Amino acid sequence: MKKPIRVVVLGAGGRDFHNFNMVFKDNPDFKVVAFTSTQIPGMEGRVYPPELAGSLYPKGIPIVPEDYLENLIREHHVDVAVLSYSDLTYNYVGTVISRVLASGASFMILGPKDTMLKSRKPVIAVTATRTGAGKSSVSRKVARILLSKGFKVAPIRHPMAYRDLKSSVAEKFETIEDLDLKNVTVEEREEYEHYVNMGLKVYSGVDYRAVLSMAESEADIILWDGGNNDWPFIEPDYMITVTDAMRPGQEVQSFPGEVNVRMADIVIINKSDQAPRESIEAIKKNIKSVNEKAKISVARSNVFVKEPEAIRGRRVVIVEDSPTVTHGEAAYGAGYVAALKYGASEIVDPRPYAVGVIAEMYKAYPHMERVVPSTGYNEGQLRDLEETLRRIPADIIVSGSPIDLARLVEAGKPIVRAYYEVEIVEGPTLEEVVEEFLEKSKYKMGV
Repeated sequence: MKKPIRVVVLGAGGRDFHNFNMVFKDNPDFKVVAFTSTQIPGMEGRVYPPELAGSLYPKGIPIVPEDYLENLIREHHVDVAVLSYSDLTYNYVGTVISRVLASGASFMILGPKDTMLKSRKPVIAVTATRTGAGKSSVSRKVARILLSKGFKVAPIRHPMAYRDLKSSVAEKFETIEDLDLKNVTVEEREEYEHYVNMGLKVYSGVDYRAVLSMAESEADIILWDGGNNDWPFIEPDYMITVTDAMRPGQEVQSFPGEVNVRMADIVIINKSDQAPRESIEAIKKNIKSVNEKAKISVARSNVFVKEPEAIRGRRVVIVEDSPTVTHGEAAYGAGYVAALKYGASEIVDPRPYAVGVIAEMYKAYPHMERVVPSTGYNEGQLRDLEETLRRIPADIIVSGSPIDLARLVEAGKPIVRAYYEVEIVEGPTLEEVVEEFLEKSKYKMGV
C-alpha cells in the first residue's frame, strides 16, 4: 500500500484552512502533520479540531509557529510544504522556499483551479495588491450601487479564523449585537462593521462551501471581499483589483498581488491624491506589462472626520488598522492623513509608551513609527492596546480604524474617527464597472 504524502500547511488563520478543506480533507493520499502560523500574534498553540479535520484526523491537527518549520519538516519527515497565506513580497516567498528546500521537503502553492468554489449566483470580487490599498472603500461603493439597483447583496469576507474554530464554521453577522455576541476580534470588526452599518448581512467562516451555500440562499449577488491581498475563494464573474499609488511596484512585486492584477477585469489605482503623478504612470505601465486587457481607473481616497475642530491645534495619537501597518507594511493610514489634513499641532510618538503585544509589534515592524496598530486578536491584546493608549500623553486619539473603537477600549481620552471614501477621477467609474459586471453575468440571472 502506497504511503500518503506527508504535508505541512503554511498558514496564518485564513487560506490555510480553506486549502485543507478543498484538497486534503478526507483525502487518504495525503497526511497533514501540522499547520504553521505566522503574521497573526497569539494564534499558535491551537489545534484544528477533529470535528472539522475529518475522520482521518481523530485528534485534530496541531497549529505551531512557523519559526519551527525546519524542525517540523525533519522530525515529521515532511514531503511537501504548501504555502497557504498571502500579503507577501517575492523576496519573502523566496526565503520560505529556500527554508523548505534546505530542510529536504518540496514546496507547493495550490492555485485557483484547485481552490476556487463555483457559485450559481453572479459573483463580483474586490481584491488588492497589498493590505491597506483601500479595498474596503471600493467594496462599500460597489455594494451601495448594487443595492440602489434593487439587488440583494451578500458580502462574503475572506476568513479571519482567529476565534474558536468549531463555533465559526459558517457565520452571518447582521447587527452590531451579533458582533458583540460572538466576541469578534478588532480585526474582524474592521471588516464586518461597515457592512452591518449599511444594513447588509456579512458572511464568513472556516468552511467556505457552507458559507457560500448560506449566502446563495439569501442573496441575488455575491460580493467577494478579499482580504490579505489573496485571490478569491469563489470564482468571480468580474474581478476588481485595487492597488496603492503610494506603494508603486507592489502590483508586480507582491504575492499574490501580481496574480490579482493578472486576473483582473479592472485595476483601480487608489490614493492618487497622496502620490506623485510619476508613481501613477509607473503603476499603469506595470499593470499593462502583465495584463493588457485590464481596464485602469485612478481614484482618490477622500479622508474626512465629523469633528475637525477636535483635531486642530491638538496633540494627537494615531491608531491605524493593524494588518495595514503590520504585515501590510504601510507606514500609516487614514488616521495619520486626517491628523495632518485637519491641523494637529503634534503627532505624539507612541513607541515609548507601548506595552505588551503593542511593544512587540514595534520590534517586529519597525517601519511603524508614529502610529499605534489596532491589534486585538484576543482579550489580552485588547487590554494592551487600551493601556498603551492611556499612557500616551496626547489630547485626543485619531483613529483610522473603520470601527467604533470606543466600544472596546477605555482609552482615557476622546476618540475622533477618520472616514474614507473612494472617488474615481480617471477611467471607468464604479457605476460603469457594475453595469459591465451585470452584463457579463446576466446568464446566471436567467436574463
